[in-house]
Amino acid sequence: MCGIVGFTGVQQAAPILLEGLKKLEYRGYDSAGIAVMSDRSISVNKCKGRIARLCEKTGDGTDVKGTTGIGHTRWATHGAPTEENAHPHLSNDGRFAIVHNGIIENYLSLREELTADGYRFESETDTEVIVHLIEMYYRGDMRDALIRTTNRLSGSYALGVICTEEPGKIYAVREASPLIIGVGAGENYFASDVTALVSHTRNVIYLEDGEFAELSTDSIGVFDVLGHEINKKITRVMWDVQAAEKGGYEHFMLKEIIEQPAAVKATIAPRIRDGKVFFEELDMSYDDLRDIRKIVITACGSAYYAGCSGRYALERLCRIPVEIELASELRYNNPLIDEHTLLIVISQSGETADTIAAMRECKARGASTLAIVNVVGSTIAKLADHTIYTWAGPEIAVATTKGYTTQVAVLYMLSVYFSDLLGITEDEKPYVRALQELPRAIQQAIDMNPSVRPLAKKYHRSSALFFIGRNTDYAVALEGALKMKEISYLHAEAYAAGELKHGTIALIDEHQPVIALCCNPAIMEKTLSNIVEVKSRGAEVLALTFRNNHKILSVADDLLFIPDIDPVFSAVVEIVPLQLLAYYVAKENGCDIDKPKNLAKSVTVE
Repeated sequence: MCGIVGFTGVQQAAPILLEGLKKLEYRGYDSAGIAVMSDRSISVNKCKGRIARLCEKTGDGTDVKGTTGIGHTRWATHGAPTEENAHPHLSNDGRFAIVHNGIIENYLSLREELTADGYRFESETDTEVIVHLIEMYYRGDMRDALIRTTNRLSGSYALGVICTEEPGKIYAVREASPLIIGVGAGENYFASDVTALVSHTRNVIYLEDGEFAELSTDSIGVFDVLGHEINKKITRVMWDVQAAEKGGYEHFMLKEIIEQPAAVKATIAPRIRDGKVFFEELDMSYDDLRDIRKIVITACGSAYYAGCSGRYALERLCRIPVEIELASELRYNNPLIDEHTLLIVISQSGETADTIAAMRECKARGASTLAIVNVVGSTIAKLADHTIYTWAGPEIAVATTKGYTTQVAVLYMLSVYFSDLLGITEDEKPYVRALQELPRAIQQAIDMNPSVRPLAKKYHRSSALFFIGRNTDYAVALEGALKMKEISYLHAEAYAAGELKHGTIALIDEHQPVIALCCNPAIMEKTLSNIVEVKSRGAEVLALTFRNNHKILSVADDLLFIPDIDPVFSAVVEIVPLQLLAYYVAKENGCDIDKPKNLAKSVTVE
């Protein structure tokens, strides 16, 4: 769950590497380092903490000479976030340097073997065994050394390697971790994410598992596990560098919240034709769905909560049972899944390790798989029988916003699409109109809540925040609580409102903030009774509801609003004021909003 980058060309490498690492810092920011090769020697600079410290240490890279190099920003897994454990790591003879994203599962046995053979270890990391293996196997042929080394490794890895015996070349290796080649003119690159590349090139090659690449200034060779060269397609990245920049906003998270109307429109609009939902990328028919006995949605984190929100629409419109499973649980659960199961897999990056493992387990049991992802060419997208891209654009802040809303929007569209294929919905036009209204409704939810900033000032010192709701409101409450805790560091929990009296009301005392979601008119009276319950025990209630809900005015202390909207599709609108509340609470608390402590965006390790 780290970020790696590499460059070879005629320009000085260090400033380019540092620029790329800044774009990858969302993947980890415990430590950072670069290794640059010049005159058949490797200069390594690394430090604990953020990339800004590394920039200061190297004069923004100008103090480090050389036109070939690799860089790394770390989210610590093996060993504390120290300078010794920071990447790159050097071989004992100083000829090789390596950066690594992933986990080597058999590193302990390899470390014991290498230690017995006289190799000296300078760090606690699993990565260092790789560079010593390369040194051991190198006999003048770097490709052969990489093949022999990777044959010894168990786990996941994206590797970047340089060797003093092969000046002007960088090597990139992929196995179960994302890695992308950037194709330039007189220069070439690799990186964990295209965001690190688009300021230099929008032409990329996606490496597959088991492939490695040899890059020089004017050539790129891609090879399989046996060393045979492979012809790879060059893909054009369709968004430009401005999409990955802050654009005048103080934080990426705020920018991405504000981008949600446009992002959801980009997800929905191209898929509505002649008043119907149409997925050009789905080759599915009535025959494909008629034997489906249940739908299982699996994901992690916010993508899991997106599944929780989308479940209600799928069940209501398609009349198929829907189960939601955390991928980290499903993969070990001996699941009751067979050829009559449709598995919907959700992941923003398409590289979430637990989700990939759960998907493989279910495919092995015969399930049909449909992926909802944002990143083109990602592992999950390639593994799935069917893939729907959210087209949300780059999302840089660690805490997802538009990633979540576009995932839910796709689930809503699938609900209408499947219902039509199955012949359940007599008239889908009202649902299609409701889908088309979502971007405008999200913008209204942003515009109609100027009170969110003063409310953040009121609640930012709370020791805990409780979110309550029923049905779709409860599903949104789960994501709202997660947003609050992950960026503001306040304790925040979501509860099904009907469960309060079964134990959790014991936590309510004088001035306890309770955020009550009341956006479903069919169960409004029930939620109002729960608000009265917590109010009678001294709670202060901030209610999220639709405008002109006069019933709630007499019981809530504070209010946030959404416009009137079909409650079947309300989650993508309801979450927006809660995202803003979490953002401004975190800002009041002085938190590092885009890079919350201990978190990274793309969880590519178990």
